[in-house]
Amino acid sequence: MSKIAIITDSNSGVTQSQAEELGIFVVPMPFMINNEEFFEDINLTQEQFYAKLGEDASVSTSQPTPDSLMTLWDKVLKEYDQIIYIPMSSGLSGSCQSAYMIAQEEYEGKVFVVDNQRISVTQRQSALDAKAMADAGYSAEEIVKVLMDTKFESSIYIMLDTLYYLKKGGRITPAAAALGTLLRLKPVLQIQGEKLDAFAKARTSSQGKNIMINAIKADIENRFGGMEAKDFHIACAYTQDLDLANDWKKELEEAFPGFDIHMDPLSLSVACHIGPGALAVTVTKKVHV
Repeated sequence: MSKIAIITDSNSGVTQSQAEELGIFVVPMPFMINNEEFFEDINLTQEQFYAKLGEDASVSTSQPTPDSLMTLWDKVLKEYDQIIYIPMSSGLSGSCQSAYMIAQEEYEGKVFVVDNQRISVTQRQSALDAKAMADAGYSAEEIVKVLMDTKFESSIYIMLDTLYYLKKGGRITPAAAALGTLLRLKPVLQIQGEKLDAFAKARTSSQGKNIMINAIKADIENRFGGMEAKDFHIACAYTQDLDLANDWKKELEEAFPGFDIHMDPLSLSVACHIGPGALAVTVTKKVHV
């Protein structure tokens, strides 16, 4: 039986220390801040990142270099026969495509790159599912098939506290941002599959939270077999404000009693486009091993 390693990237929210505990590997995502390169959870903490964002620094995401990926893969392949690599969704970054090309050209049959359109806590869940399958004796091809067959069985809803960063990144027009700010709108975005899209506009935070909870409930009823089946994971995420996030988690536990709701900071690759004070909730169909 092949010994299979699971690798994801730091967009999953899995820290380097958590990765060790879980028995997986995490590629740190690179960032350019005022033309200086940093690596998430290596020499760039969440606190440092938001401090730079607050100073209006020039912050942009980058992707792992082919050399850094190959160095890690070579190191891991000394201990393992094969690798399943689960990077962030190709709809949100080009890093997935680059990794896929390197794997095809240099590591055929050894490294399998899975583009199952996940990010943050849903990407973390994919890594955990892959690890459980590897531990249960699934082949690399079988793990890839399950992850790809279930790639659209997940939803993320995110409520923003500010439109400033969407405007700064050119994702909405200055006029739309100005109007939204004037009306104090709280936009709710969604990730269904590849892209980050508009979902709804709320006038208050509490309205925005209700919109997200109702959207998750609708997904559960319409796509995931209904509440009674309990055949799904619910998780939540946030940017910067932990107190706000803890209150949000409590609200979700009341809305979905009996569920163990995991919470992580949103990945910095998403945070640099949406800014601090955002709240998110996700639902992901369970993978049965």
